[in-house]
Amino acid sequence: MPHRFAIFSTAIFLLATACPRAHAQGVEPGLERAVKWKWNVAPPTSASWGLPPREVPVLQQRPAGQSGNTAAPQPDQNIYTVKKGDVLIHIAKRLKLSVAQLKEFNALETDFLQIGQQLRIPTPEEKLLLKSTPKPSAAAASASEPSDITKSEVLLLRVFLDNQGFGTGPISDTPDPLFGKVLYLYQNARGETLEHAAVVQRAKEYVPDLLNTYTLRMEDFRFIAPPKAARAVSDPVGKPDPKAKPAPTPPPTYQEMVAADFLAYRSPWEFVAERFHCDEAFLRKLNPSLGTQPAAGSRFRVPNVQPFEIEKIPATGLQPAADPAQPLTATISDVTTMEIFRSGRLVAVMPVGRARPGLRGRGDWRVLDVIAHPRLATLQEDRVVQVEKTSPFYINPNPTPVTVRPVLAQEQYLPPGPNNPAGVVWINLAKAGETTPQAFGLHGSSMPAAMQTLEGIGGFRLTNWDALRAARLLPAGTKLEWKP
Repeated sequence: MPHRFAIFSTAIFLLATACPRAHAQGVEPGLERAVKWKWNVAPPTSASWGLPPREVPVLQQRPAGQSGNTAAPQPDQNIYTVKKGDVLIHIAKRLKLSVAQLKEFNALETDFLQIGQQLRIPTPEEKLLLKSTPKPSAAAASASEPSDITKSEVLLLRVFLDNQGFGTGPISDTPDPLFGKVLYLYQNARGETLEHAAVVQRAKEYVPDLLNTYTLRMEDFRFIAPPKAARAVSDPVGKPDPKAKPAPTPPPTYQEMVAADFLAYRSPWEFVAERFHCDEAFLRKLNPSLGTQPAAGSRFRVPNVQPFEIEKIPATGLQPAADPAQPLTATISDVTTMEIFRSGRLVAVMPVGRARPGLRGRGDWRVLDVIAHPRLATLQEDRVVQVEKTSPFYINPNPTPVTVRPVLAQEQYLPPGPNNPAGVVWINLAKAGETTPQAFGLHGSSMPAAMQTLEGIGGFRLTNWDALRAARLLPAGTKLEWKP
């Protein structure tokens, strides 16, 4: 069926546009009371960015010559080192690969190997994309549920689209309506064929290596908080069970957040996932042998995208100057995607989520300035609620705001950092013809995988990596149109 994927992508796009958007099912952890208060964005108090230097755990390398099972690959590196007596066919058999797959993945032209030579081992996703991997028959594919090959293609296309500036949210191998919509927008904007094989082939040519390797550095821990002590599971009598696994580390409370100087990533997993635009659960799936708290020196398999380098976000100077020869405009459609146009040509798409149900804009707005490393401030004053005076025969067309008073005499702040509910960048917005910023702008998110389902504080949320992209694309004065 040459147009199988055309039907797939179009069907998912129609589902995304036809179905009402999911309402928030809960609140971001720690913000259960804070979502009811008025908040405003504030600039940072200093140019420092990150946590103070500290001692961090470092991966202990195995000493040379140490005995062990040399037939198996290093569990945390996806690398096999050729030993004396190894031949290609035996190595491939140990790794559950064919000789053709191993040669193709390592670009080997002959079967000759050298002692000490390192062979890369493909992940299941990479293995499925190799030309030497047998493809399932049409009969077998039609008789089963969506197969691993489909998941592999979804991952490939997500990585491909992200590298083209068309974000589909945190990268994984699972399709969803947003993925289908973004793919549909890309294909229509670029005039790409909707034929399945042609789309996948173009993606393979652009992204020959679907996954890459990242080694966690000591300096990365400037943006990763020290681990909180995990609570041990107890037996019914109350005594700790030495065989039980630690309970999941609880999320920070509001009091812990406001007491901090920097809202850092909560684990190396969260840091690496966001750096490579990846769903954290999928990152763990790619790296099953890494522990709960990977140390510096740990090697991750990651999507092959342009990394989000949080350490390089400057305090000022993010926003570009306007170019009259190539004007930019932006559109937010159904509060699910922001589409950016240059001279009328679609050049970028970014998923959007709203911090609370019902928040939306109308008509034409404009982009103002950018605030990097934002803080959020509150007096714990309830948001103004307008009371409708109703009766069976009358609805007040001009409801009166309820008078509310601040609880605090001085503003209380949520400090900057990637886990600030406003993320790493805030973009002020105003209605057309006005210069006063609205209380809700475009900004990053502390929970990219849940920014469209969990209620929070702020305005219109992007992933942190997309918020940075938007800040570097949109000059002050850019027209922003809201579409239902």
